Formats: sequence, C-alpha cells, structure tokens
Amino acid sequence: MSTYPNGTNVPPTASVTHVLEFEKPIAKMEHEIHRLDALQAESGRDYSEVIAGIRGQLHNALRQSYAKLTAWEKVLVARHPRRPLTRDYIRMITQDFCELHGDKSYSDDQAVVCGFARLAGHRVMLIGHQKGRETREKIEVNFGCAHPDGYRKALHKMQIAAKFKVPVVCLVDTPGAYPGVEAEERGIARAIAVNLMEMSRLPTPIVAVVIGEGGSGGALGIAVADQVAVMEHAYYSVISPEGCAAILWKSGEYAAQAAEALRLTPQELKRLDLIDAIIPEPLGAAHRDPEVAAKSVSEWIGATLRDLRRLKTETLLRRRYERIRKLGSAFTQPKPLDGKPARRRGRARTAPAAEER
Repeated sequence: MSTYPNGTNVPPTASVTHVLEFEKPIAKMEHEIHRLDALQAESGRDYSEVIAGIRGQLHNALRQSYAKLTAWEKVLVARHPRRPLTRDYIRMITQDFCELHGDKSYSDDQAVVCGFARLAGHRVMLIGHQKGRETREKIEVNFGCAHPDGYRKALHKMQIAAKFKVPVVCLVDTPGAYPGVEAEERGIARAIAVNLMEMSRLPTPIVAVVIGEGGSGGALGIAVADQVAVMEHAYYSVISPEGCAAILWKSGEYAAQAAEALRLTPQELKRLDLIDAIIPEPLGAAHRDPEVAAKSVSEWIGATLRDLRRLKTETLLRRRYERIRKLGSAFTQPKPLDGKPARRRGRARTAPAAEER
C-alpha cells in the first residue's frame, strides 16, 4: 500500500478529495492557497502576503466551524475517509510491532488487529479495529465489522498479555459487529458477552481509545477498560444514528435527529460520566494532521498506563469493578432542583419507638 510523506497512507491536506458539507467554504480557501502556491513557483512572483491573509482566514474558519459541530457532523467527521485508522496509528506511535493472528478456533478475522508493541515507553498488547482504506481492503476487513472470530482472537491475545503482565491498549473504530447470518450462526452475541465478562476481570491494566466510530456492541467488545477516552471528533454510541432512525422513525432520513438524541459526542459522554477523558485533535480534526493526532493519543496512553501500572492487581480490579458499577449513575441519581437530597422511595421506615419495642 502506498504511503505519503507524513508516514501514513493518509493523503496530506493538499489532496482534498472528500469535502463535508460544512467544510465547503474551507475547501475553497485551501484550493486558493494551493493555486497561489503553484502560481508563485511557476511565475516567480511573490504572493506570500496574499497567501498569509488567506491562511489567517482559513484558520479562523476552521476554528469556528469545528467549535460548533452538531452531533451528526461529529459522526461525519469520525467517518471521514482520510481519518487515520488503527494501522496508521501503529505506524506512527508504536515500535517493534509484532502482529499475532488467529482465534485458535475458526479463522483470522482481518477486522481486528492484534500484536505486541512498544508504545509511549511501555510494552503493550495492542488491539484495534481496522476499517480499511481502499475498496479491496475494506471488503477484506468487512468495513471494520468484526465476526465472532475477531472477538475471540482479541480475547485470546488479552489473556496472553495478562500471562506476561503486559497492559492492553485497545483502539476502537467500528460501526458495529458484523450483522450477517454467518456471524449469528457462529455466535456473535456470545463472543461479545464473553469478552465483556473476561475483560472486566483481566488481571492487567486495560485502556481503550475510540479513534473514530464507536458503534454498539461491536465497539464495547474491546472497550471494557480501566480508563476509556474518546477523541475530540469521534463518537461512542449504543447504536448508529441511521440504525436508531430506522427503528424509531422507520427512515434513515432522521439520522441527524437521532444523533442528537443519542448523546454520542465526547462532550456529552464526559458530562454523563460515561468516559474518562477527551483526547484533543488538531485544528480541523485528525484527518488534517494525523501525526499531531497520533501524538495526543500516545501521550494520553503513556500517562494513563504509568498511573495504572503503579496499582496492585487487587486494587486495579476493584477500581475497574467500581467504575463499571457506576456507569449510568447520571441517569439514576438526578440532582434535585432545590439542592436538597432526594427522598428515597419505598416502604416508610419504622418509627424509633416502635423499633425499641
């Protein structure tokens, strides 16, 4: 697969081939900058002041546009075809990556990548979804939708990591588990459920980062962790907006409305205490500067693993259990409007005098 000067198979910003609707004015400014750069090199005339002025406008436009993205626009950015994928992050932030294959039962699902690596000064077992870049690769990896074999493969590698006391790093990027008949026949629901149970008690640190799409059980199957982060322009949801719209409104046309209702943006997830951190992306999102985005991911993983590796195994597992148990508490313990503690419902307590008798 061909690579670009930035060290990935992600084209640089100069090769804008996919423009989101809200990015069209930005794309025009970028095109004008490239045109003036080429004209300056060809004619020898100095257009530096004009270019600098347009760059300033471009910077402001990017900052304003990405500061007020809707939930649906966040989803579109997370799905951007030039957004860095798991194998791009492997090239950019790991050393000595040694890929491991197979689930020891059925096959080697290419939608899940596993292997030992060095990352941010730590030896880790890296596991992630791979969505594919080119059409042929996308078909080979089922567009990042893993079969049961992929989740069994991931769990087997996690157990190897635990055996050698190596932390697990999971990069989540999938629209969901593979929805085909063959996946159901081979037990996709059970495979994911087993992963949830085993990851909850795996005796080694686990961190997970949603780098793009975090869709449904397909994402959760490798995202039960001690610390979970979502990148600034990624999303994490119980179902895709289109799937939600198809169920509730019987039409995918309501995907944008469903995205708002699902509260799937990192900001909403953090407010609801469903994730632990939001990893910042470069101005204009990760697809504009993959290396800066990868550096932010690497720094967060490195700092988080340093904290987790100080803990004893018993403490680590207890904290993980407590973290999982409190998920959803934002919905079950609403803050009272008057600031007073909410009264518990149920059978009234017996009066003290009656208790004494």
